[in-house]
Amino acid sequence: MFDYLTGIYNITPTPFLPDGALDEASLRRLTEFTRGTGVNGMTILGVLGESDKLTESERDRVTAIVIETAGADFPICVGTTHAGTDGCIFYSRRAQELGAKAVMVAPPKLARTNDAALERHYLAVAEAVDIPVVVQDFPPAVGGITMSVELIAKLGAATPRLSFLKLEDEPAPMKVTQIRAASKDVKIFGGLGGMMFLEELRHGAIGTMTGFAFPEILVDIYTRFTAGDLDGATEVFYQFLPIIRFENQPRINLALRKHIYQLRGVITHSRARAPFTAVDADTLTDLDDILARLDLLALHGN
Repeated sequence: MFDYLTGIYNITPTPFLPDGALDEASLRRLTEFTRGTGVNGMTILGVLGESDKLTESERDRVTAIVIETAGADFPICVGTTHAGTDGCIFYSRRAQELGAKAVMVAPPKLARTNDAALERHYLAVAEAVDIPVVVQDFPPAVGGITMSVELIAKLGAATPRLSFLKLEDEPAPMKVTQIRAASKDVKIFGGLGGMMFLEELRHGAIGTMTGFAFPEILVDIYTRFTAGDLDGATEVFYQFLPIIRFENQPRINLALRKHIYQLRGVITHSRARAPFTAVDADTLTDLDDILARLDLLALHGN
């Protein structure tokens, strides 16, 4: 069931015009480009998509444009995290109405970790929709709220709609092993920019959901690994680890990824909505050096 949820799902940024309005032309171009890299699907309106800086009408517009541009045969997962259960249900139902094949939900920011409250939240959302609810385990994005292995296993056993996890609780490969030992139901995507993608695959992950701006590299690694070519997958991973590492720097990864997509000719402007951390000239010089040494701008015809 839901076998389209596997492999590489690119987490896509939201392009803006210089005045801060949605850049719909760039969004369409980015969607076409991303599909063309060979990924299995796209995830929109996550942390990288600046979803909490969008109005409800803008969320709908982004979702509609991406789904229409990608085509009915290309699965789109929509971030629907909300501070309240009712709000999360509203966002999730709306995403399903617009054609999403899955939604992604991080825990609400509670005063402290509370497994019982989180279980009620996720079960209520899953009962309200007919599509998978990808559980996002990313403590830094939700005020440090963590999800125990026991809770993750319990959710996966409750319904197939809660059997997918986007794991970003470090050290991720160790937690992959722990979850797989506790549950046969949970299917795990990695994240964290692809930093530990090779190890996550080795430990049993089914793919990754991440915003790495060269998704075709992750596709290559995944294709080699699933074909049994572990040496080839390892070689590609280590070849491009310098850009994976550099691009995933906390606080500036959004700005770096938008800058890279602009360099690749995919989006017109690298603007992010405030508040965000800009990158300085020295950092961009460092990036240029890595891109040149790895000949990365020649990838995918760019």
